[in-house]
Amino acid sequence: MYFYQDPQFGERMITLMAALVLVLQIAMVAQRYLVTNIRVFAAQSLLLAGIANTIAYYNNAPHIYFAAALTLVVKVIFLPVFMERLVARIGIRQEIEPLINIPLSVLISGALTIVGYVVAESFYHPEAGTTAATLGHNTLAVAISLFLIGFFTMINRRKAVTQVLALLSLENGLFLAAISLTYGMPLIVEVGVFFDLLVATMVLGILVYRIRETFDSMDVSKMRRLRG
Repeated sequence: MYFYQDPQFGERMITLMAALVLVLQIAMVAQRYLVTNIRVFAAQSLLLAGIANTIAYYNNAPHIYFAAALTLVVKVIFLPVFMERLVARIGIRQEIEPLINIPLSVLISGALTIVGYVVAESFYHPEAGTTAATLGHNTLAVAISLFLIGFFTMINRRKAVTQVLALLSLENGLFLAAISLTYGMPLIVEVGVFFDLLVATMVLGILVYRIRETFDSMDVSKMRRLRG
């Protein structure tokens, strides 16, 4: 057997990619330049596609290959290009000061990561050994952490573009959880989720542009004055 056919090798590769995904998520919290954040999201999505592709290879699961290809096309190529063009059009390159300063935000992200590992601990049973059927189970903690940090970023950031990115990274956490626990949802559900995500992002992109035109700012907190 070649070394790359050994499930233990696949497990190590998945663990490495999942660790990099988590590092990139925390890097998004610390980063204020919008284009850099978009590219970090693209790199994170590329790693998720790699995780899905690895799981599909060892389990001979064609529908997971399809999910990996959709992730590559939609999240690594189309959405980053769309959002970079949107940022160039609205002419705003840098995030304004978040509600919680960046050093404290990074610490909170670290605490949320610990919460993710504590919650996921009861689902992971290393004594079962590493087989093709258990690949990716140890990434559930990363998936929960992505969800929690993405949700925190949506609350903490004040620019609409960054909030859209936070929503997308939150969805990355849900995707990783589905891949790690159940090896993907039924194919029709996965296609529907990606289509909904694509449409939602494009609609949010239009709203972002309209907010910029109306308020001459991307600070969503300024819309509070519309309250009756």
